[in-house]
Amino acid sequence: MLPIVLLSVFGIVLLFLGFLKSKAILLPATLLFLLVTLAVNFLDWNKTYLYFNDMLRTNNLSMMFTAIVLGSAFLVVALSGSLIENEEAQPAEYYGIILFSLVGAVMMIAYENLIMLFVGVEILSVAMYILTGSDKRNLRSNEAALKYFLMGAFTTGIMLFGMALLYGATGSFTIAGIGAYAANPQVGLSLLVYVGLLMLLIGLLFKVSAAPFHFWTPDVYDGAPTIFTAFMSTVVKTAGFAALFRLLSVSFGGVYTFWWTILAIIAAITLVIGNITAVYQNSFKRMMAYSSISHAGYLLIGLAALGTQTKQAIVFYSLAYSVATISAFGILLLVSQQRSTQTISSEGIATENFDSFNGLARQNPFLGFAMTVSMLSLAGIPLTAGFWGKFYIFSTAVERGQIWLLVVAVLMSAVGIYYYFRVIIAMYFRDGATEPIRVAPFYQYVLLAAVILTLGLGIAPGLLQGLF
Repeated sequence: MLPIVLLSVFGIVLLFLGFLKSKAILLPATLLFLLVTLAVNFLDWNKTYLYFNDMLRTNNLSMMFTAIVLGSAFLVVALSGSLIENEEAQPAEYYGIILFSLVGAVMMIAYENLIMLFVGVEILSVAMYILTGSDKRNLRSNEAALKYFLMGAFTTGIMLFGMALLYGATGSFTIAGIGAYAANPQVGLSLLVYVGLLMLLIGLLFKVSAAPFHFWTPDVYDGAPTIFTAFMSTVVKTAGFAALFRLLSVSFGGVYTFWWTILAIIAAITLVIGNITAVYQNSFKRMMAYSSISHAGYLLIGLAALGTQTKQAIVFYSLAYSVATISAFGILLLVSQQRSTQTISSEGIATENFDSFNGLARQNPFLGFAMTVSMLSLAGIPLTAGFWGKFYIFSTAVERGQIWLLVVAVLMSAVGIYYYFRVIIAMYFRDGATEPIRVAPFYQYVLLAAVILTLGLGIAPGLLQGLF
């Protein structure tokens, strides 16, 4: 698989570029590498290939998920100019780790063998642990990295044990082999299959911040540098749900009646916890953390209602969520760097709260508009991509007759409107700092592209239909 090879080589090249005296080349080089990889990703369009001793499979669906992951990484890197300006930062290492983490994400998306899934999860996870703790002088960053590492290592062990049980029961690590065993009505399924599936689900649900495996998310999102929070909240979630969809649709479609109720209950709990807790947050980053948890709940609805529309729904929702989230974090990064209205915590560390956005729309109308579009999309308001994302997800629940789950999702969507509109109200109806927010031209172009994509998919959602 060429994207994996290219990302690995480009990551090593970036590390060597770090020896140069000037850091200026690192950002454009990383963006170029990501664009090249994104273009190469589509060379096998409408074709299906197996790679690495039949351990990875590429098809249109895997290429679409890979494109979303690479596109999200491109947007995040494009907004990371502050890393170049910071004399204490090591951008070559950060960008190299980002590319290496994408190798793990692509493996999670295209795996055909559970061993490759495990390798991909570990590559992505270790990179996230490092990036979370990259602000070494910030105690919150150190604490977040330690929590993430300890809890992540524990759940990875559970997931690996589940894989071992599945192999013991089926005699195969391939998802097709496991699927053939599970779909055979003449074979009495061993208890090991059910236990192994549950343990594997626990490991993957932890990665996507689903309740009750979400406790790490608020502290990690709040403690990590904002630019890396944007990366992990989008790339990790997209890769995680791609892995879950592949596992459940290929390997365990034959035992759907066993696991759909479990996922539906987890989805409902995730929606309630994510949305209700987000209402009480004063920190924008912690609100976005609980928002991320709630969006995991919506995506879980699509998996619980596995059917003909699930594939399209998860791809579209992942794209809409990723673009809106990165745009919101990009604006937060500017505001937190240039405004002095932040609240100082008891540890003497600045925390990004809602008051930081007071009057932003008057001082910089473009930033106010871009943030408004992002919040409206995350809330699922019509004429944004987020609305159609939720529409497709809800349609899968209707197709399966899971009306009770749909009712929970609609009620929690109404709750979500409240905390997303808190940001809009602060920007347009409250007085804040008078100094304008300076936005570099390239930074502005990136945010503009995110706004156009969000509104474009909201007005013409059919652009992606029929591609995979």
